[in-house]
Amino acid sequence: MAVRPQEQTASGDSEAPETGPRKRLGPYGLLTAAYAAGLGLFLWGSRRRLPRGFSAGDLGLLGVATHKTSRAFAKDKVTAPLRAPFTEHEGSGGPGELEESPRGSGLRHVIGELLVCPYCLDQWVATGFAAGLVTAPRPTRFVASIMAAVAISDFLQIAYKASEEQLGT
Repeated sequence: MAVRPQEQTASGDSEAPETGPRKRLGPYGLLTAAYAAGLGLFLWGSRRRLPRGFSAGDLGLLGVATHKTSRAFAKDKVTAPLRAPFTEHEGSGGPGELEESPRGSGLRHVIGELLVCPYCLDQWVATGFAAGLVTAPRPTRFVASIMAAVAISDFLQIAYKASEEQLGT
């Protein structure tokens, strides 16, 4: 009887194959199918209103807003209640952030994985912003501008703090 090697997770932890990502292929597939179905329905329903493209300004705005919105959903202390049914608290993260891990099994665990990963959420958030530009451009640009301003402010806060530490003040 062959012994199966341990699998490495994205975090570098070893998992037995029975509990690793292959065990969750069904829930991963369900979540992916839900995304694809939602996007497909939106594209079909909006096919006459879809723009030929987005301006460079819109892409820049959505990129920065997507970054901040994904990070806020995945890491901010104030959004922890949204993640709580799917995650467990691990400790403090960056400024105003928490580190959490997925809880449960099956679909609950997979949703938890999505909710604690800002990189994973980016696609979902970007899709929402892009759909908003098609269906409600002015309110979408308004909300995206808020999130982009917060992201810029975050970077400035970090730079300010680093300069204080460098100067010893």
